[in-house]
Amino acid sequence: MSLSTLKDRVRAATAEKPAPDATVEALAGIPQQSTPERLHTSAQAEGDAVADLVLTWLERYGDDFTKALPSHIEVKVFLAAVRACLPGLIHCTPASLRQALLTCARFGLIPDGRHAVIKREGKLAVFVPMAQGYVELMYRSGRVGSVHVGMIHEADEWSYEPSAPAPLDFTHKPRVELSKKDRGPAILAYAFCWMTSGARSQVIVLSREDAEAIRDEYSSAYQRAKDSGANDSFWHTDFDKMWAKSALRRLHKVVPMSAELVALLAADDAGDEGRVQVVHAPDPEVAVLAAEAERAYEAAEGSQELADAALPRKSPRTRRTQPTRSSRKSRGARSRKGARR
Repeated sequence: MSLSTLKDRVRAATAEKPAPDATVEALAGIPQQSTPERLHTSAQAEGDAVADLVLTWLERYGDDFTKALPSHIEVKVFLAAVRACLPGLIHCTPASLRQALLTCARFGLIPDGRHAVIKREGKLAVFVPMAQGYVELMYRSGRVGSVHVGMIHEADEWSYEPSAPAPLDFTHKPRVELSKKDRGPAILAYAFCWMTSGARSQVIVLSREDAEAIRDEYSSAYQRAKDSGANDSFWHTDFDKMWAKSALRRLHKVVPMSAELVALLAADDAGDEGRVQVVHAPDPEVAVLAAEAERAYEAAEGSQELADAALPRKSPRTRRTQPTRSSRKSRGARSRKGARR
């Protein structure tokens, strides 16, 4: 029987394990020689069917996603967000798509464009945590009470005096009554945290020049996109979001970070450099043990003074002076003399 429709080709392709170098495009049975116009027309005609059938293929690994996701996120909610981003990932290899999604799930982030994004880099699907994803993990640490990240525009009222005590060292009053045009372009990005202890972190302030320096020095994805002429990295398409995200990432130098947040930084860097990301994602079982150890450590640290007070203490005793050798001889002689009497 001929597979005349795109839906039939997808069903046939998903019935077997794809080749390691195959793409989701091949998995969907779309001819690689298709022009963008033809591909667009085909996707418009049966786009929903393609997304559903590729999602059906991913659902084979539902147990993996269930084990990876934290209990507060349902698999259905996660996969619904995945379905929305599938059309832009048809040129990726299935293996890289599974890895990117599994990494995203292990960090407990939804690829909804706010917390995380699954982006295509050539034939690779890459997990990219967004600013809100970093904020989410900061809250989960239990040490951060609130996170503030924002952009200062040209017409806003603000002051920054690092030598002044918090919170007088930094203020920002956005001119929300003005239009975007009247507020002017963004001139600074900032981020800081209030801790649950009541202390406030140092304020991280980055100028546009600072953000461009970070981009040029550390972002391999930006350099690849620039060299290829594609100019499709997030630094090209969403500069302000990456600017704010860079300010948040700088907080790890001044705020106590959980092991999960440190792992997110490593996974983010690995994805930017084209390396495997899932190896940096926390393993669910290990994460549970680490969380229990962390709680035990904090409980022990918090009760250290009480524990010290409860420790049994020896009562002071009068020190007995040991007799010298000469005094022992003298006492022994007196005893023998008394005995002879």
